[in-house]
Amino acid sequence: MFIVILFIFLGITVGYTLRTRSVFLARLKTINIWNSKITTWLIWLLLFMLGIEVGSNKQLISALPTLGVESIVLSVFATLGSCALAWALWKTAKGGNER
Repeated sequence: MFIVILFIFLGITVGYTLRTRSVFLARLKTINIWNSKITTWLIWLLLFMLGIEVGSNKQLISALPTLGVESIVLSVFATLGSCALAWALWKTAKGGNER
């Protein structure tokens, strides 16, 4: 985890240092064109590797039905709670504007 945080701060430092360089700014437009494409492919690669990691874990695969039920229950109650609070906020906000 320390290495990940180190690379994040290294990237921030390099970006901050190079932001005022005119050569870097001229190439930045070209980099920005490819930036979103590269980021998308890297995210797909990371998701694929995460799938391989999860799929190879026998303990996790055997607990998948239990995890699935728990995740469905949490999702349903989180959605219902969000809807109830949004409805209450709507009623409260609209209450002052009624005639």
